Amino acid sequence: MRPIWFALAAVPLLIACADDDAIDSDEEARRAYLGLDGSVAKSLALGFAGFNAATSANIPPQMTTGDAAGTLAITGQVDQGASANKEMRLYVGMVDYDDGPFPINDAGDTISIHYDTDAATATQPYLHLSLRGIPSGTFTGELTGTYHLTGAIEGDATLDLTMSGALMDDGSGGTLRMPGATTVTGTATSGDGLYQVTLTL
Repeated sequence: MRPIWFALAAVPLLIACADDDAIDSDEEARRAYLGLDGSVAKSLALGFAGFNAATSANIPPQMTTGDAAGTLAITGQVDQGASANKEMRLYVGMVDYDDGPFPINDAGDTISIHYDTDAATATQPYLHLSLRGIPSGTFTGELTGTYHLTGAIEGDATLDLTMSGALMDDGSGGTLRMPGATTVTGTATSGDGLYQVTLTL
């Protein structure tokens, strides 16, 4: 009887070990991304605000807050000159950023995650935007980099997103992203998990 008892006792141990990794599935990667979803539009909005306010290559730092806590800041550079085509090279900085609880299933269960980025600008997530036909042309871009998670999920989430959309004249000499005309696709990875991002802004 002893070998049988030993085999049965080992079963829950194996089950516990299989759950050991805090971020080990595509579902957890999806959850890691969902708390960042709203920050993509905010990052773009701040980037364009910096573009319109720039009087030199360096844009004035632009900042907003999470819906629940923390800050999101955009810094970086934009091409100067009279060309209708410009490049923006921006960095995304977060400190304890949190847009509040978000649903994770059809039952309405929610979780909260706080996000931070590296303090050093050079290693923060990178937002590159190519503007064509300013002020009412088109743009393409990429958002790539790593965010640090605490709360319901502990670890890192890395975004590799591409985007394209339409521009519109803001009525005062500047340019804005046209609402509803931006497509964002790519991946969010966290631990062993991968989530395919498809977003329209």
